[in-house]
Amino acid sequence: MLLELAIGDAYGAGFEYVSKRVLERNDLSGYLQHPRYSTRPGQYTDDTQMSIAIAEAIVADDRWTPLHLAHRFVEVFHRDPREGYASRFYAFLQQTQTGEEFLANIQPNSDKSGAAMRAGPVGIFATVEEVLERASIQTQVTHNTPAGISAAQASALMTHYFLYDLGVKSALGKFLDSHVPGYQWNEPWQGEVGAQGWMSVRAAVTAVLRHTSLSAILQDCVRFGGDVDTVATIALAAGSCSQEVIQDLPQHLVDGLENETYGRDYLCDLDVKLLDKVQR
Repeated sequence: MLLELAIGDAYGAGFEYVSKRVLERNDLSGYLQHPRYSTRPGQYTDDTQMSIAIAEAIVADDRWTPLHLAHRFVEVFHRDPREGYASRFYAFLQQTQTGEEFLANIQPNSDKSGAAMRAGPVGIFATVEEVLERASIQTQVTHNTPAGISAAQASALMTHYFLYDLGVKSALGKFLDSHVPGYQWNEPWQGEVGAQGWMSVRAAVTAVLRHTSLSAILQDCVRFGGDVDTVATIALAAGSCSQEVIQDLPQHLVDGLENETYGRDYLCDLDVKLLDKVQR
């Protein structure tokens, strides 16, 4: 899960809010240098880093409270500072040293995609009810709005649905509609993806529903345009857990993913520990 979502994030990062001309280079031949951002090809962004924080909290059996999760977000950022966060949140993290500071100073009133992008690992928990509760709690730390919470819950339920084999892939949208109503998850997304979290999740669901391989899902995520790294992160986290999706990401994208201290090898090791938490 973590390796695949990181590849989606890093690949999508080169195409986030770019022109149609740049989108024409979406052929999976390699990672692309974004025309405006400094993130280097193959480097993941905040989508993956915050997913790592959530995964580490799960693996360590942390108490699932806003304070403990805030500690994780601060720790993971400061041990490996990187751009890719929204500029104001990046500055906030630079100035924040503890979970207590985080909670005291954050303004968690956003409906954007920051909580949904990191919610994939929450699908590990054993029941729909627990996934919904834990997704809501982790969202409240930064995106405590009805739309922010719903987007993160739907994102987490995508991985949960496949990890626990709750139905066929074609029924994913209806499953989400039944548990997180109000967003028409089963309706195909069309056009550019905006900043709101529910938009990224809707587009990710669309890509997963209409393709049977991770490579096709990844290309489709980017093809939408807009906030495509988040769409790809969410979709590949889910698609990597589905028995109906061929795991065919190009080897050069695997090999080209950053592999420093918290890069590819670390993600693979953490993936094993995370998936060991699935209750069969």
